[in-house]
Amino acid sequence: MKYSELITIGQQAKSVSGALASCGSTTKNAALQSIAHALVTNSKKIIAANAVDIANGRKNNFSNALLDRLRVDEQRISAIAAGISAVSALPDPIGDVIDGWILPNGLAVQKIRVPLGVICIIFESRPNVTADAAALCLKSGNVAILRGGKEALNTNIEIVNTMRQALSSCNLPEDWIQLVTTTDRAAVGELLRLNQFIDVVIPRGGAGLIKTVVESSTIPVIETGTGVCHTFIDASADSEMALAIAINAKVSRPAVCNAMETLLIHRDIADQFMPKLIAAMFANTVELRGCGRSLQYDNRIIPATGADWAAEFLDLILAIKIVDGLDEAIDHINEYSTKHSEAIISNDYINISRFQREIDAAVVYVNASTRFTDGYEFGFGAEIGISTQKLHARGPMGLKELTSIKYLINGNGQTR
Repeated sequence: MKYSELITIGQQAKSVSGALASCGSTTKNAALQSIAHALVTNSKKIIAANAVDIANGRKNNFSNALLDRLRVDEQRISAIAAGISAVSALPDPIGDVIDGWILPNGLAVQKIRVPLGVICIIFESRPNVTADAAALCLKSGNVAILRGGKEALNTNIEIVNTMRQALSSCNLPEDWIQLVTTTDRAAVGELLRLNQFIDVVIPRGGAGLIKTVVESSTIPVIETGTGVCHTFIDASADSEMALAIAINAKVSRPAVCNAMETLLIHRDIADQFMPKLIAAMFANTVELRGCGRSLQYDNRIIPATGADWAAEFLDLILAIKIVDGLDEAIDHINEYSTKHSEAIISNDYINISRFQREIDAAVVYVNASTRFTDGYEFGFGAEIGISTQKLHARGPMGLKELTSIKYLINGNGQTR
């Protein structure tokens, strides 16, 4: 794809952004329902395109976890469509009056929500992001420029073509949703400098992608998450609850950013807890990499390296560390955390309160799995990503996080 073609995509997006920003909720909701229906109707073509991507992935020796992220089937397409329908049912944030007041000089001030404008989402692997991101952008009045990874190219082309056709069937501009189809990495660099057309860039993927986007973009970036997520099993924890949460956090879907990567265990509960944990994790084919203390419990545990504590494995691999107490757990988490999601399993109110205060992360859990960090689970309908920064949004980003503000001032002849 030539630079001129990227310019065209940017121009087209900017030219239709005003129409989408001023579009009413009824029209946007009808478009989303049309998209949801079209995805289900066109599922066989999407699955066929996905089969090509899966076959290419196998040729390139993708891990089972990565292939799972890449795969779509009837059930997953139905889930994507259901998510889009759920977004259509959510309250429209655009035009909401956040605040209002009268100044001493009589000027009436209103603070309202408005779209960000044109959003470029750069992401890897998961084709569901293609549909989710476009749906959230559309509902929040933002035009979407999507650039997925080459591993899902065929699937993404079919999904975006389906969405654009659905828009056309509603007599709406197809260019509200656009896909950058080039796999040339140089094109991403060019895309990240189209300030005149694109208002915000949101990367979704691994640490390498996010780092590249943040360092290369001249457009404002909202960072979303690499997830080196931890769970700390305190001495007072209910061991059965702790085991169930640990299994869920690691095994239920290891290739997503809210999966647990490191488990910290209080030394006072280790003798009781470790044998149960080891049996459960090996039964689920999880590779364990442990600190020196943990190695004594089973010779199948691999000695952990320094790099393991900072690793987002995205696979059935778990790092384990036995710690002396809460202080060591907090210090370890704050050193290696990517500020995504962290959890404590405890029945000690003082320790729970300290953990919640002192852990610096977007989401902090007590007696629950980190796997709940998700826009849908939080009631947002879907999400554009999990922001791990502190500006402009933090945590799961739903519709409100895809808006900016505008001040409307009404006067009756005031001058200054």
